[in-house]
Amino acid sequence: QVQLVESGGGLVQPGGSLRLSCAASGLVFSINPMAWYRQAPGKQRELVAIITSAGATNYADSVKGRFTISRDNAKNTVDLQMNSLKPEDTAVYYCRSTRPPAWGQGTQVTVSS
Repeated sequence: QVQLVESGGGLVQPGGSLRLSCAASGLVFSINPMAWYRQAPGKQRELVAIITSAGATNYADSVKGRFTISRDNAKNTVDLQMNSLKPEDTAVYYCRSTRPPAWGQGTQVTVSS
């Protein structure tokens, strides 16, 4: 059974940074493209960043240049470094695997002064 456990969310002021981490188990992590999504109140869940098994990355336009996705295949983790945070980044952030498809429980990120 696939388990994805996110951590690292919290309250941060605009311009601040947070690092989210997702620990994966129950899957062959090294072959899995992994992604971070987010869902703000009243909005649809949206893709934030994705990293392939080979380490290639892609980002939503709204976070390019501010967020960095990375993975550690030895530790079965995928991280999301978030810099220059804005109030509009406030959302629940979810980790997602693709093989098989699974979601984590989510971690809240709130950007507010």
